[in-house]
Amino acid sequence: MTPRRQQILDIAADLFAQRGFHGVSVADLGAACGISGPALYKHFPSKDAVLAEMLVSISEELLSVGRQRAEAAGSPAAAVEALIEWHIEFALAHRALIVVQDRDWSSLADDAREQVRALQREYVDVWAAELRRVHPGLTLDRARAMAHVAFGLINSTPHSGLLPDDQMHGLLHDMALGALVAPA
Repeated sequence: MTPRRQQILDIAADLFAQRGFHGVSVADLGAACGISGPALYKHFPSKDAVLAEMLVSISEELLSVGRQRAEAAGSPAAAVEALIEWHIEFALAHRALIVVQDRDWSSLADDAREQVRALQREYVDVWAAELRRVHPGLTLDRARAMAHVAFGLINSTPHSGLLPDDQMHGLLHDMALGALVAPA
């Protein structure tokens, strides 16, 4: 991805998080990027394509890095902790993307929504596999539910930013680790 394309996605994430996908016009997005609205079409075929690439690319990144960190860990418990760390790092660095994902999911085109959904299922399954290694006998459905609970906790960051990031990081880490590594 070109730096300019990434810049447009970053600016769009902030605007969509502030005003919602439907509250931002192509002209608004272009102006925020320092170009005309129509010039945006040199980089993306539509505003819908901006949203799709934004949410598909974050889902790909979460999955890719999550897999890498879990595979590099020395034990199942270390893998769960590495996944928690990764998700917290992502959440603290990309609050706007979490808001956009939550609020504007339904604005995605069907094919993009299915692609994001498939990537997210794979990401959940990375977590579930490691949780099942930590907790022998844990059912797949329960492990997936535990992963979703952890995501809910960590993804609350845009709405619960009452602490500085370093303190929030520690709080999220301790709470998620306690919830996932304690007996299931």
